[in-house]
Amino acid sequence: MLWSVMNAIHQFVAGYSRGDAISNEAVVMRDIFRSWGYESELFSELRRILPELRKDGYDVDRASDMVRPDDVVLLHLSIGSIVNDRFATLPCRKVILYHNITPADYFRGVQEEIARNLAQGREQARRLATVAEVNLADSAYNAAEFQCMGCPSVDVLPLVLDLEKLRNGVDRRQFKEFDDGKKNILFVGRCAPNKRIEDLLYAFHYYQRYVEPHSRLIIAGSYSGLESYYAYQLTQQRELKIRDVVFTGSIRQDTLNACYRAADLFLCMSEHEGFCIPVIESMVMDVPVLAYAAAAVPGTMDGAGVLFHEKRFDLVAEMMGRLTAEGPLRESILQGQRARIERYEARDLREELKTRLDPVLCSA
Repeated sequence: MLWSVMNAIHQFVAGYSRGDAISNEAVVMRDIFRSWGYESELFSELRRILPELRKDGYDVDRASDMVRPDDVVLLHLSIGSIVNDRFATLPCRKVILYHNITPADYFRGVQEEIARNLAQGREQARRLATVAEVNLADSAYNAAEFQCMGCPSVDVLPLVLDLEKLRNGVDRRQFKEFDDGKKNILFVGRCAPNKRIEDLLYAFHYYQRYVEPHSRLIIAGSYSGLESYYAYQLTQQRELKIRDVVFTGSIRQDTLNACYRAADLFLCMSEHEGFCIPVIESMVMDVPVLAYAAAAVPGTMDGAGVLFHEKRFDLVAEMMGRLTAEGPLRESILQGQRARIERYEARDLREELKTRLDPVLCSA
């Protein structure tokens, strides 16, 4: 098989910012494409590019002048965006990586603009289902969903992650603040309705009241644009009389690393995840994972950690107590998670990506 002479492999993203999972993967992929010898740039709506990153990405309005017919464009499909429509009209080789689109109902009555964008995204996804030559998804759950939307064939390519950033650099001040003898229960993710932050608070309420009073709940993630939902969680915390709940907001990588380093347990109550990167990150950082078995979470855990299928907060709190206590159960769970990470990191995702892209990168 001969490699053809290609000009570029570009990527379209709905937004480009720091700390965003899709933005992070797009940057990793751009580095990979450049290492293969291709030109590679990121395109998004200008207003969706973080101001300090505007020298590192291009306005999607420039794509029609910059993208040539023999270029490849990979669309990260995750929400409704003008980027999706521009992708459909470009005369080039096309690839879609489907990250899942959260059902709009989670956001109705909370953030109507996001709800509209999500509903639009699902409509666009159906229209795009037969547009690309190569269709990928980062989990089997997402692949099945995209096929239900009319895509004839979808290959699974797990998220291409830079896990080394977790192992390098810790905010020592933040770690020292959390490393005070309290049991730290951690959740990492945006403060959004599908993440069911209220259920985290209910479970932690039972845990703190009946299992381990000397405990703290850390919710690490941005609530920008969802201030009303965040305010509701603060109200719930007060009504339940829960102590020591920390909403970090948006944080740097070294501060996130400190949260993982200080955590005794990662607890996930989310009801809709297309992959759930923090599950993998927790395992990398040797933090036991206890998660609600919804959407793509069971596939991401791949037999490791502990899943539960009912939100019985009293029973969840009891399991939280068993997993935060040193002993054979905790060590057994950690051993299973270490094996899961070994399997994940043993995969050559760069080579898998190249193989998946062969139909648009190679000629016979």
